[in-house]
Amino acid sequence: MIQMKLISKRFGSINPLSIDSYMNADGYKGLEKALKMHPNKIIDELEKSRIRGRGGAGFPAHTKVRALSKQSGDKYIVCNADEGEPGNFKDRSIMENDPHAIIEGMIILAYATGASKGIIYIRGEYQNAIMIMKASIKAAEEKGLIGENIQNKSFDFKIEVRSGAGSYVCGEEFSLIESIEGKPGRSRTKPPYPTEKGIHNLPTLINNVETFANFSHIILMGGDEFAKIGTKSSTGTKLISLSGNVKNKGLYEVPFGTSIRDVIFKLGKGVKNNRKIKMVQLGGAAGPIIPEYMLDMSIDFDRFENFDSKTGTGAIIVIDDRFDLFDILLINMKFFVNQSCGKCAPCREGHVQIVNLLNKFINHRATEKDLMSLENLANVIQQTSLCGLGQSSMTSIISSLRYFRDDYFSKVRY
Repeated sequence: MIQMKLISKRFGSINPLSIDSYMNADGYKGLEKALKMHPNKIIDELEKSRIRGRGGAGFPAHTKVRALSKQSGDKYIVCNADEGEPGNFKDRSIMENDPHAIIEGMIILAYATGASKGIIYIRGEYQNAIMIMKASIKAAEEKGLIGENIQNKSFDFKIEVRSGAGSYVCGEEFSLIESIEGKPGRSRTKPPYPTEKGIHNLPTLINNVETFANFSHIILMGGDEFAKIGTKSSTGTKLISLSGNVKNKGLYEVPFGTSIRDVIFKLGKGVKNNRKIKMVQLGGAAGPIIPEYMLDMSIDFDRFENFDSKTGTGAIIVIDDRFDLFDILLINMKFFVNQSCGKCAPCREGHVQIVNLLNKFINHRATEKDLMSLENLANVIQQTSLCGLGQSSMTSIISSLRYFRDDYFSKVRY
């Protein structure tokens, strides 16, 4: 079996609403070890592990942690659980099956950086996850793991849950900060970055759910041992949300370096009714669309960057030969039209024009000039949008122009 369960190893074997059940399965052992270490040593272990963020960007985790540790005064640790990317359900699964792993990771980082305030920002649709996280925080408080003078270490840290209102753009860190502050979820220009000026202009560290769930494992096994899992550029394991036209949809955990084909055929058991794969979208609606012949590529940050994408979200959406490329693209682009916050013109106006151009291809009214306009506009939106929504939303258009160009020409009216 190609699965390697690290983050998901407790799924189904513990009661997520019981802190004792978690502690009986080595829960909070990482925190226990971390509290005996100097804070700088904790950050050193994260650096040795070479773990990169699991939320989409793939930024080296230790860099942000070290940056926050150098700031003085009140600081925030924020868990981004605003999992709005279509095709993804890994963060919800962690919250509903192993909530204390997230809390433990947040406490470890708070101790390492001197932060005293924690927030878990959960999308409003995840009502069950919100209930479980609130109950878990309360249980950790009753055990003296959250609050004042934690484990007699003169270390204070409190966590609260905040919920979003269904805005996709709030998954972007500055929009998330604006929402937490009670403002409309719209991005900010940067720098300064959150570790300098975040929530209420206080230093703030934001990481994804899956990223936090890794930290206790890193402390327990040591950074060097963790780095032996996966590949040189992408260490550890990755949770994969597998969906679409596969027989066995679900959440799987594999070491980095596993091929996309193995995930689809060994774990997902192949395509329903043995149909041919037309295309696969990686990462969700904002990810690249690739053809079947590319499925042997490995799940790896560096490999994905070859087409300006990230592996962080971990979605694999399989689309068989019954579906047309342009129908998929149109669904994606209508989604982004609806979810744009409207702050910057490239995103606000650009997505509407992309939809208009796609409709011309679908109705066989597109010309070669339209094809050129689509390509140019997609690049402009990607390069000039203020936040990650516009910067990533064009990935499916740009990748399809590269790998499915004949599909475009077949729709062009000469």
